[in-house]
Amino acid sequence: MTMNNRRRLAVGTALIAVLAAGVAPAANAHAAPAGSAAPHPTATAPDMEGVVAALNDAMAQGAPGAMARFAGHSGVEARTVGVRARASGAAMDIRARFRIGSVSKTFSSVVLLQLAQEGGLELDAPVNRYLPGLLPDDRITVRHLLTHRSGLADYTDTMFEHTVPGFEAVRNRVFSYRELVDLSLSEPRTTEPGVSYAYSNTNFVVVGMLIEKITGKPVVKEYQHRIIQPLGLRDTSYVHPDVRIAGLRVRGYLHPDQAGGPLVDSTEQTVSWAQSAGAVISSPADLNTFMTALMRGRLLAPKMLKAMTTVTPTDATDTRFYGLGLRRYDLSCGTQIYGHTGTVQGYYTYAFATRDGRRSLSAMANTSNKGSANTALGGTLEAAFCGKKRTRTTTMSAETEPFTVPAEPDLPERR
Repeated sequence: MTMNNRRRLAVGTALIAVLAAGVAPAANAHAAPAGSAAPHPTATAPDMEGVVAALNDAMAQGAPGAMARFAGHSGVEARTVGVRARASGAAMDIRARFRIGSVSKTFSSVVLLQLAQEGGLELDAPVNRYLPGLLPDDRITVRHLLTHRSGLADYTDTMFEHTVPGFEAVRNRVFSYRELVDLSLSEPRTTEPGVSYAYSNTNFVVVGMLIEKITGKPVVKEYQHRIIQPLGLRDTSYVHPDVRIAGLRVRGYLHPDQAGGPLVDSTEQTVSWAQSAGAVISSPADLNTFMTALMRGRLLAPKMLKAMTTVTPTDATDTRFYGLGLRRYDLSCGTQIYGHTGTVQGYYTYAFATRDGRRSLSAMANTSNKGSANTALGGTLEAAFCGKKRTRTTTMSAETEPFTVPAEPDLPERR
């Protein structure tokens, strides 16, 4: 072999090694997610001390533990506090899996928008075109479902009016999609179709029905071959109606409505009351990878991604918006982030990324029905994306207040 050939072989081997490192599974808390961007010299560095402070605040507000994973220009930084299991005292582990609640809605939206790209349905067509006779109003469109503007009542408001008894009544129950829709239709509608935003899990139950009707396959198959396998999400699954979280897991703890009451271990449940609205299981690394890939256009064509990220306000603050199964928050430093919040019994989750996909954060606290813990966990967003407070104050007026998590929970909050 000549010297030139040896050099080419050495360079080629090194290049293969670099490429392999770039697509290594994101489960490693110290490795950048697949498709991560090159360093960006002008990016604001995350305030990881602020992230830890937010995690500790979530614990002070009743969460047994919390964790966050930030992926950015300089790689990955992960932080954990507290425990992932109260009985054993096992420390929180950034590799552990947990129920992501309504972050599942973004997974469902991606699948449905891919089907729209493929000509399987039209976003502005009536839902009843594809599911004849399901809904009482032909004006309700597919887009209305994805934007929470259908006016369909959220059946979980009644289901979990009394938090712990409501949960125990459905913990092991298996619902059909139609049963959940019928629960919604038994209650008055909240708005006329298209008039205003009103968050409702019913919308994404119907999204699951649409996915299964158009493809002829269960949603788990569509999640698997459209998102999970292409992105190499090793810790992400949809196991309905199995009650288990396989492998290394975080146990979830539900606060009762009565102040000071004992926490309820809510880890094992079918999540059949949510299904395509909230039954996905994942990990911090996989959530970073998913949101990064989505924002970089790896899952949707540019036109469809633009539609997904076209948002309207959810309240009067002009900082909180909703697109097609996707939230946008406008932080105090001017940074806009896209993603979703998740609430399911025992878990609060945040999964967000910048629009260019260069920075992403996933955070989780293993409790629910404690709004102050949810708000505290949301403090990780400001710290991660806006950096240290002294840096932020140079770019905003003295009157600007830090962004706080909105009081728009994915499930009814009783505390």
